[in-house]
Amino acid sequence: MTAPEHDATRTQRAGVATAAGAAEAEAHSPDDLLRLDQQVCFALAVAARNVIGLYRPVLEPLGLTHPQYLVMLALWERAPLTVKEIGDLLSLEPATVSPLVRRLESSGLVRRDPHPTDDRALHVTLTPAGRDLREQALDVPPQVIARLGMEVSQLQELHRSLTTVIAAARAAQD
Repeated sequence: MTAPEHDATRTQRAGVATAAGAAEAEAHSPDDLLRLDQQVCFALAVAARNVIGLYRPVLEPLGLTHPQYLVMLALWERAPLTVKEIGDLLSLEPATVSPLVRRLESSGLVRRDPHPTDDRALHVTLTPAGRDLREQALDVPPQVIARLGMEVSQLQELHRSLTTVIAAARAAQD
């Protein structure tokens, strides 16, 4: 392999491991590809923890945790849903969704009713209190955006990029 081919291969590998450009990859040796600050997985994990952490004080007055908020978002959009459908929408296993739904039910926000055509499934529906909570939740996105201090256009671009990453990761798992 010639030196330019070797450099191109190294740059391609760096492109997989980092979001930085080829110029930055050229400045590091191949061993630098294992630097923590060069790992996409690390950046995603830290970003997720930090952003979800911003939701905590915003959701607290609503009596919701972040996972419960996601369940409520799915229900506000598409209720009634089965636990499996909620899990599919949130990319969570039904075993993870069931305790969330039970806690929301004990809070009086949702109700589990027999599914009209499947004896094994339950429909999760919103109670009047659950429907009313949506009005208060309308304040959540603007508060989180303000806490982040980023432009909406930046967040929309980030969302598009993350959606691409999610699709690529799912395709790679198949």
